[in-house]
Amino acid sequence: MATIKFKPLVQNLFQMGESPVYDERRDALWFCDIIGQALYSVSLTSGDMKTWEFPSEVCSLGLASSGRLVIALRNDVVIFDPETGARQTIASIEAGRTATRLNDGKVGPDGAFWVGTMDDRAEKEPIAALYRVDPNGTVERKIDGLTISNGLAFSPDGSTMFHSDSRGPWIDRWQLDAKTGAIADRNRIAVLDDASGRPDGGATDAEGCYWSAGVSAARLNRFSYEGKLVESFPVPVGSPSMPCFGGADLGTLFVTSLRHNRPKKSIEDFPLSGSVVAGKSPVAGAPVSRFRDI
Repeated sequence: MATIKFKPLVQNLFQMGESPVYDERRDALWFCDIIGQALYSVSLTSGDMKTWEFPSEVCSLGLASSGRLVIALRNDVVIFDPETGARQTIASIEAGRTATRLNDGKVGPDGAFWVGTMDDRAEKEPIAALYRVDPNGTVERKIDGLTISNGLAFSPDGSTMFHSDSRGPWIDRWQLDAKTGAIADRNRIAVLDDASGRPDGGATDAEGCYWSAGVSAARLNRFSYEGKLVESFPVPVGSPSMPCFGGADLGTLFVTSLRHNRPKKSIEDFPLSGSVVAGKSPVAGAPVSRFRDI
């Protein structure tokens, strides 16, 4: 069985750690705690952690060309300047629907922020969707009929979008036009279950493979472009939520995880649940894009 030696990036435990993004300009890892309503930055040089609090759930984030961040709150997409604390709402999504909230989001190679919603109720239905938010704040609804939109990641050449539904539970591959943001040629490349790892957040590596956080199975699953399970790596957290690649060579794998509402047995078996863990990856990651706000 292939293994990666993981260790905690910081000693803190987070309730719903999500959306890790490596910032090469600052040599820092950004991530959020959704229900903790907070954004975090950890310097990979010093290990120092900074925290910013928000008035609602902080659901996902991406880097912007200006050095700011694009952040999905419960219903709003905002541009945030960590240097000044300034926050500007550029779009509101499903603000009138109490049953849904924003969830997984990533900046695409088209320079737009792609973000999905999820049914936030205990008994979930396919009432969510995936949206594209351009730098002008224009919102375009891209995919309907989702339950928990998740797993966004883009191929190294920018021509492919991977996307999942955690309650599908499936992973789809789309062709993407990086100039226009148009998607086409939907292919379902994997259907999973609790044992193999329902798909949560995703990332892509330099070889074009897709890494999926198997949130139900304490695993990271690496799929080929066609959807073949190439490798499956155990992680020391019971519910991994999203992988990302970082460090100067994009050779470090970071994984956020969940602690909130996990079964007592899971916490006993995986006391590091809620940690952000890091380990040397067997393959380098694909660089991520920045939101074209300038």
